[in-house]
Amino acid sequence: MAWEDRTPFEAIELQFGLREAQVIALMRSHLKLSSFKLWRLRVTGRRTKHASRRPAEMKDSGRHTACLGQPARHR
Repeated sequence: MAWEDRTPFEAIELQFGLREAQVIALMRSHLKLSSFKLWRLRVTGRRTKHASRRPAEMKDSGRHTACLGQPARHR
């Protein structure tokens, strides 16, 4: 979920209990340094990574939930 640019940190915290700083630390420890730097450049300041800064058309879309091992359901 953290890799996906449009999934807000608040959705990750709601589902997994990890705050933004914890997500960053997790990504740092699991990605190669170059991949981590590219990810940080992408998400730093990105409006869609924070629910309060998201454009109105993206709010409450319901798409930011992980299925936790369940197959994805397509509509």
